[in-house]
Parts: sequence; C-alpha cells; structure tokens
Amino acid sequence: MPSHRQTNCSSTLQPVIAIKLASISDLVRMASSVAAAMQPTYIVRYRSNNGKTILGFLAVFRDYYNYYGIPMFYYVVDENESFREAKYVLIKLDESGEKIEPSRTTKPGYIAIPIVNVESAPDFLLPKNIE
Repeated sequence: MPSHRQTNCSSTLQPVIAIKLASISDLVRMASSVAAAMQPTYIVRYRSNNGKTILGFLAVFRDYYNYYGIPMFYYVVDENESFREAKYVLIKLDESGEKIEPSRTTKPGYIAIPIVNVESAPDFLLPKNIE
C-alpha cells in the first residue's frame, strides 16, 4: 500500500488508490448514495493509456489511523462504450427494482449524476495505467 501524507506532511504527492468495481451498476450505486446525501457528486470520464474509457469518482477514506485521509478512486472500464455519449447517469429505485441508464438529459423522478469529461489531469489524481 503506498504511503500517503501523514501528520508530518510529506513533500511528494502520492497517487490515489484505484479500486476497480465489478460493474457500472456498483459505481452508480456508490455515487448515488453520496448524491442522495446532498453532497456534490459527479463521475469523471477519461481515456487510459491503453485507450479504454474509464468512468469513476474520487472519494476520501477519512481518518485511517494517523492519516488525514486516503484518496480513493473507484472506477469501471466502459468496455462496450455504452456511456460514450452520455452526459448523465440516471438511477431510479422503486418497487420494480433498480434502473440505471446513460442519458443526454435528466428525467423527473431519477437521481441524475453528471458525467464530466477530463482531457488531462495530474497522474497522481487520475490513474492512466489501469486495466
């Protein structure tokens, strides 16, 4: 596990810890739980070094032992490019179950999580060498 900034303040920035989730549904479920708590939430979309589309979001695992927080990046690879044109991920829970869909617009009755395209970012923030 990479060392992260501790209370003694290291001068180098350590990379986020990348956690690959099993499905886009898992990613959206995590992001929507944050959005439902009225926290600003968005999903980032970018290309990895091998050209795959990555969808993910950043979070902080707070107060882990003597660390202020450990930066985490939860992600999935959009293997079939089903979210390529989407500007939002919509999620709705009702008696019929969970419904997740990519969309260019929002819809009433859904939690809408915006997708933000990232052209470039520091390597420590968004990992590029992920599968």
